[in-house]
Amino acid sequence: MFLVGLTGGIASGKSTVSSMLRELGCPIIDADVVARKVVEPHTPAYSRIVYHFGPEVLLENGQIDRQKLGQIIFAHEEKRRLLNSITHPEIHKAMLKEIIFCFLRGYRYVVLDVPLLFETRRLTKFLNHTVVVYCDPATQLQRLMQRDDLTQEQAEQRVAAQMPLNEKRGLANHVIENSGSREDTQRQVLRLHTKLEDSMDFLLVRVIVVAATAGLGGILLYAAKLLLS
Repeated sequence: MFLVGLTGGIASGKSTVSSMLRELGCPIIDADVVARKVVEPHTPAYSRIVYHFGPEVLLENGQIDRQKLGQIIFAHEEKRRLLNSITHPEIHKAMLKEIIFCFLRGYRYVVLDVPLLFETRRLTKFLNHTVVVYCDPATQLQRLMQRDDLTQEQAEQRVAAQMPLNEKRGLANHVIENSGSREDTQRQVLRLHTKLEDSMDFLLVRVIVVAATAGLGGILLYAAKLLLS
């Protein structure tokens, strides 16, 4: 099994592409879903967020108010960095557990759906392929305003808080152009899936794991013989 990183920008259509890949049978590990789990009440990340940001970022039921917290971090870069330093290590540990589960189930590849893939760069060294979902800036802004009922100023602030899509596009191995119709995007996703399915990258990983396992087994057998002799 090999790893594929999927990213994009806010309102670029990454979730749409992720859903299309899931419909094709690809295992998807969604960093946003994992991120919600690691900040549930009584988790280490939850406690640190309440300590640093105060109880005003909580809903009445004790859950994190993601909208209120988002308003804070989008307006203050240092607080955004603080939140990332709290949540990212926990997210990565949880994702690793899911990756191991997918490996044991025998998948050829697994998609890591990570919005800040290139911003943090912590995962890129483990990826065989990276995919960016791109749309032109005007389309991105319009979609964001409509989706989240934002003013243009609010939408521009959220877009500016992320790495520009053009920069991400230059860092990726594959680009899904999502400025046009859904059908066009779907055709590109199908081509990408076919290419990844036909890739032999997973064989190298399997050989390394088998070799490592066999080597460990040999060492343990040798140690057992020494103890029994």
